[in-house]
Amino acid sequence: MPKFISIEEAVKLIPDGARVMFGGFMGCGNAHKFIDALAKSGVKDLTMICNDGGMPGGPMGEDFYGVAKLIHNKQVSKMIATHVGLNPEVGIQSFDGTLETTLIPQGSFVEMIRAGGAGLGGVLTPTGVGTIIEDSPLCLGKQNINGKDYLLMAPIRADFAVISGYKIDKAGNVWYKGDTSNFSIAMATAADVVIAEAEMVVELGDIAPEDVRTSGILVDYVVEGGLYQLG
Repeated sequence: MPKFISIEEAVKLIPDGARVMFGGFMGCGNAHKFIDALAKSGVKDLTMICNDGGMPGGPMGEDFYGVAKLIHNKQVSKMIATHVGLNPEVGIQSFDGTLETTLIPQGSFVEMIRAGGAGLGGVLTPTGVGTIIEDSPLCLGKQNINGKDYLLMAPIRADFAVISGYKIDKAGNVWYKGDTSNFSIAMATAADVVIAEAEMVVELGDIAPEDVRTSGILVDYVVEGGLYQLG
């Protein structure tokens, strides 16, 4: 059973230098309240594993939407991502040397996380053959199978995964609304500690078994964030 704690208590679990996965796709599915608190915590030197760098503005006119807050504060020293073009600060910090950014194809990214969660040795994919992906620190080499070249991409794991669910029950079972599940399902399997932010905490039985996308057995801590709204 997961432990239900405050957001402030959960943020204190993450030390300087931690390797942290954040579920979300351009802010959709981010644990917004947790990220807000983390941005105010002063924790630094994070390795952030996330699809993207968030955006400089959000849907309600807010600044630094999603994980963009952490990048703006220069709390992230390394980043593994797939798409960062919508946050100019990622490019600026990458060029001035304050942020080490490793870009990998999005499909490879999620499969590498899935491999990390499953204990596999890597992912063989034709994506990136003949490109700069071959020079990535996460590319372990090239193999030819039946006359076709593949890249062996390393599995990805983290110290923490921070995910968000629309409904989370008292046993930690997670239901995601719409597309907010995105990378969270894989990330919840590939971290030593999983922190799940609930928009709503519900009773056991309020989520139908077939609607559980992340089992509570994978969740270590639940925090209650409430429905997303500005302020």
